[in-house]
Amino acid sequence: MNEQHKGRVLVHLLIGFMRLIARWPLPVVRWLGAMLGVLLWLVAARRRHIADVNLRLCFPEWRDAQRRRQVFRHFVAFGQSVLDRAWLWHAPEAVVRARLHWQGHEQALTAPGPLVMFAPHFVGLDAGGMAVSMKLAPGPAAFIFVAQSNPLVEQWVRSGRERMGNARPYFRHEGMRKILAGLKRGEPLHLSPDMDFNRDESIFVPFMGVQAATVPSLSRLARVAGARVVPVVTRMTPLGYTIEVHEPLADFPTEDLTADTARMNELLAGYIRIMPEQYHWVHRRFKTRPEGEPGVY
Repeated sequence: MNEQHKGRVLVHLLIGFMRLIARWPLPVVRWLGAMLGVLLWLVAARRRHIADVNLRLCFPEWRDAQRRRQVFRHFVAFGQSVLDRAWLWHAPEAVVRARLHWQGHEQALTAPGPLVMFAPHFVGLDAGGMAVSMKLAPGPAAFIFVAQSNPLVEQWVRSGRERMGNARPYFRHEGMRKILAGLKRGEPLHLSPDMDFNRDESIFVPFMGVQAATVPSLSRLARVAGARVVPVVTRMTPLGYTIEVHEPLADFPTEDLTADTARMNELLAGYIRIMPEQYHWVHRRFKTRPEGEPGVY
C-alpha cells in the first residue's frame, strides 16, 4: 500500500468516525473532544509553545502557572470544537438548531442593506458560521475559506460547511474583487480578519498591547460597499454554542483605515478577556514583526 492510498484510507476512516459520533449525546462527544485536546497538548509541542508565547505577550500580568493552565484549557476547547464538527456537519438539522443558541441583536443580521459580520477566530467559529447560514437561509451567506491541501478533506469540509445550500464560498487567493462584488449584490459577508496574513496585506496596530500585523479588510470592505458592521462572537457552552450578535458599530468605518483597524482589535481584546481559553492561540499571531524587531517564537 503506497503512501497516497494510506492517506485516502485514513481520511475515509476519519470521516466515517465523525459520521458515527454525530448522533451521540453531546456530553459524550465533548468528553472525547477533551481527550483529543489533552493528546494534542501532549504531542504538539510546537503549537503548545506558540500558544504559551501568545498568552505571555497578551496577558503579561498572569503568573506562569495561570498561563500554563490557560494553554491546557485552550487545547481542551480546541479538541472539543474539532469533534463538534461531527454533529455540525452530519447530525440531523433539528439537532444542530437545538444546540445553536442566539443572543443579542439578531435583527441586525436581517436588516436591509449590505452587511459585514466581524466573526473572530474563537474555537466556535465554524459553529457560528453554520448558525449564520441557518439564520439567513434561503438567502445567501458569504464566507472566506482557506482551501485544504488534501482534496478528500477539502470535499468533506466544503460539504459540511455548505450543508444548508446557501453558503457562498470565497478563497483568499482569489483576491477581494469577487468578495466586494458579492457584497454589492447583497450577500452578507462573514469575515474573520484577525489573523497574521504577512506583511504585504497588513498594517501594524496594537493587539492586546502588542504591535500586530493586521489586515484592514473590515474597514476597507465596509467603506467601499457602504456596509454596516456587526460583530458576531460564538462561545462554546455545555449545551452547544451561543452566538452573540452585537449592535452594529457606530461611526464605522471612517476615513482612517489605521484607526478603524485598531478599533477592531480593541473590540476583539474585550471579547477575548471574557473567554480567553477559547481564542485561537495556536496561530502565530505575532509572526510578522515591525522592521528591526526580533521574532517572538
